[in-house]
Amino acid sequence: MAPVPTSGPARAPRIMVHVVAYNAASTLARVLDRIPREVRSQLNEICVFDDASSDDTFLVGQGYKLVRNMPELQVFRNPVNRGYGGNQKLGYKYAIENGFDIVVLLHGDGQYAPEAMPNLLAPIIDGQADAVFGSRMLDPGSARRGGMPLYKYLGNKILTRFENAFLEMNLSEFHSGYRAYSVEALKKIPFEHNSDDFHFDTQIIIQLKAGGLRIKEVPIPTYYGDEICHVNGLKYARDVARAVVDYRCHQAGLVHKPEYAHVPVPTYGEKFSPYSSHRRIIDAVAPNSRVLDVGCAGGYLARALAEKGCTVVGVDSRDDQAAREACASFYVADLDGGDWAPAEKDFDYVVFADVLEHLRDTSILKRCRNWLRPEGRIIASTGNVALWYVRLQLLSGRFAYAPRGILDETHVHLYTRDTFRSLVKNAGFTVSDEDWTVIPVEKIAEAVPALEQVTSVVDALQYQAARWKPELFAYQFVVQAEK
Repeated sequence: MAPVPTSGPARAPRIMVHVVAYNAASTLARVLDRIPREVRSQLNEICVFDDASSDDTFLVGQGYKLVRNMPELQVFRNPVNRGYGGNQKLGYKYAIENGFDIVVLLHGDGQYAPEAMPNLLAPIIDGQADAVFGSRMLDPGSARRGGMPLYKYLGNKILTRFENAFLEMNLSEFHSGYRAYSVEALKKIPFEHNSDDFHFDTQIIIQLKAGGLRIKEVPIPTYYGDEICHVNGLKYARDVARAVVDYRCHQAGLVHKPEYAHVPVPTYGEKFSPYSSHRRIIDAVAPNSRVLDVGCAGGYLARALAEKGCTVVGVDSRDDQAAREACASFYVADLDGGDWAPAEKDFDYVVFADVLEHLRDTSILKRCRNWLRPEGRIIASTGNVALWYVRLQLLSGRFAYAPRGILDETHVHLYTRDTFRSLVKNAGFTVSDEDWTVIPVEKIAEAVPALEQVTSVVDALQYQAARWKPELFAYQFVVQAEK
C-alpha cells in the first residue's frame, strides 16, 4: 500500500508588482511591455499607483489594461501627490491587506530594467532573503557605462560608504529604487512612519537591518535616458545622513523615533568614557572610602569603586543580582518618598548618580546628612535642561522626550545649573566642587572605530565649552557638597 502523503505541494507565492508612477505617460506602457513573459505567468497583480500626475499617466494605464486585456493590472490614482515614499506606503499596505507574499517595487519611468525581475524574485521565493535590492554597483563600471552621471556616481558612492560605516553594513548601493520585499518582512517593520520623501528607501533599509531581516543584492543594468529626475540631490543627501544619525541616536536612547520603534529600547549601563558622569564620580571618590551608592542599578559604580579599595553599600528600587555581587551590602527600598535609611552610618560619600531627576520626593537628599561622617560629602549628577540643543528644540517648538538622556521619559524633575545647586543647598549642603559632562557623541559613532579619535577631540572641545559656559554647554552637572 502506498504511503499517504503528509502534505500537498507547496503553494505558489502570491506576487504583486508595485509600479510607482509620476508623470510617466510617455514611459509607462513600455515599462509594462518589458516585464518578461515567464514572470507575467507568476504575477497575481500589477498595480500602478499614479501619484496625482499632471499628465495622462492614469489614462495610459487604464488604456493599456483595456488594449492588452489584462485583468491583473490595477491602476490607481492618488487624489493628491503623496510623494515617492508616501506612494510606496500605499502599495505596501495594499499588498499586506490583500494577502500577497512578495511585492516588487518598479519605477514607471523606465530607469530600472523589468527584464531583471526574475533575479530579484528568486532569492525570496527560495527562502534565502527577506528583501532583495537591485544594485547598479555590483558590476564594476556598469553604472558609468549605463550613463550614470559622474556627480551622481560619486554621490552614490560617498553616501553608501557613510551609511555602511554608521550602520555596520556592507551594501554595494543604498540608493537603487529597484527592490523586492517579502510581505511578511514588511509586516515586521513600521514603514508607515517613514518619510514620504525619497529617503524612504534608506529608512526601510535601516528598519530591515535593525529588525534582523535578511537583505540580498543582485546586479542590475543601469539606464539613464531622458526621464526627468525629481530628486533634489543636496536635500536628498542631507535627508539620508539625518536618517542614519536619527537611527543611531534612537539606538543610543538619545531620541525616540517612531520609525525605529521595533528597535529595543536601551537600558542605562556603564558610562566610563572620560567625560561621562560615572567617570567623573569615580575620579572624585578618594581610595579606600566608605560609599553609599543611592540608585546603584546594576552596580556599575560599585565595581569600579571597589577596584579603588572602597567599600560600597548599594540601594535601588529594584533587586539586581549583579549589584548584590558588586556591593558589600545591598538594599531594595522605595527611594521616592520612602523612609528608608541604611543600617550602616558614617559614610565618606553618598552618591546620587543620575538619580534625583527620577524622584518626585527628594527628601532623601536631606536625610542623607545623618548618614555621613562630619567631614563627609555627597556627589550628585543630573542633566542640564538648559543645554544649547534643548534650547534650540524649544525655539523650534519641540520638546521631545526620549528613552534616556536629559529628556528621559521617566524624569519627573528637570534642572538647570542654578536650580540643581539650589536643590543641594536647600537640603543643607554647600557646594564645594563642580564638574561637567559632555554630549555623548561616542554613543552615536561607536559603530565606527575610525571615528574614535574624532569623537575624543569633539569631547575635549565640548568640555572646554562647558567650563567656559556650563549653563549652555554642559550636558550634565556633577557637584560635590559638604554639610
